Amino acid sequence: MALQALQSSGVAFRKILSHFPEELSLAFAYGSGVYRQVGPSSDQKNAMLDFVFTVDDPVAWHSKNLKKNWNHYSFLKVLGPKIITTIQNNYGAGVYYNPLVMCDGRLIKYGVISTNILIEDLLSWNNLYVAGRLQKPVKIIAMNENVALRSALDKNLKSAVTTAFLMLPESFSEEDLFIEIARLSYSGDFRMVVGEDKTKVLNIVKPNIAHFRELYGNILQENPQVVYKIQQGRLEIDKSPEGQFTQLMTLPKTLQQQINHIMDPPGKNRDVEETLLQVAHDPDCGEVVRLGVKKSVVYSSLKLHKMWKGWLRKTS
Repeated sequence: MALQALQSSGVAFRKILSHFPEELSLAFAYGSGVYRQVGPSSDQKNAMLDFVFTVDDPVAWHSKNLKKNWNHYSFLKVLGPKIITTIQNNYGAGVYYNPLVMCDGRLIKYGVISTNILIEDLLSWNNLYVAGRLQKPVKIIAMNENVALRSALDKNLKSAVTTAFLMLPESFSEEDLFIEIARLSYSGDFRMVVGEDKTKVLNIVKPNIAHFRELYGNILQENPQVVYKIQQGRLEIDKSPEGQFTQLMTLPKTLQQQINHIMDPPGKNRDVEETLLQVAHDPDCGEVVRLGVKKSVVYSSLKLHKMWKGWLRKTS
């Protein structure tokens, strides 16, 4: 599986992980504290470390973590693990974050997500939040033998490639592709309009081309719709209406529905396949797909932003 190429046996990450309950189906670290970035986030040594923990039973996991790490939680800890899990599952893109935690001498933040909710996001892009993180290089610290999760992780990467193909010209570079992929989860993200560095995507991709290549290389070589010239770092794809229709039909369900909503005139209620066939023949196919991605991301990013503001207000 492509994602396994980026698994890490880093002792520092595993020491941090040892402070938490062990029942994790997936744990990964991401962001500027893990992979070098250029620009304002280039101080890797002092950057906050970001983690996501995926758990099969969030109530049981939070119950154990509250006993081990009571001080990590905001005022919500007094409400107990069931209420925390309800908030986790229903607000903020399905993730519950404990920010600004000192652990093993490093400042960290960690998010907790249900395995089932993550699998659904990886397959359907309901939020494209954690799924979006996993489209970029991450350090896998722990992963169990959950076949459905492993399959969904691989499908998420393939969906990212297909979506990027639809927004790119017939011929392009590896860097062009990886920039489009990295940009997916930031399209429509509130933070990219207010607050965060507008060049963030370039800062992520440029120092990490080799890591992106390691993550996506096998998928690109096995894709029948692309000519991957590895030595030149160039790719050519099928931009015929037939080729684009094939790609559109494999997109995640939520993105297909967003495209259908954009293109379907009020009252007509066409089915998704009919709309995608029309889009495949449209010269602006790539822009329609881009708008669909933006609409998929904007809602979850606003939800998460409101949740973060609430936490920071309550913990300050």
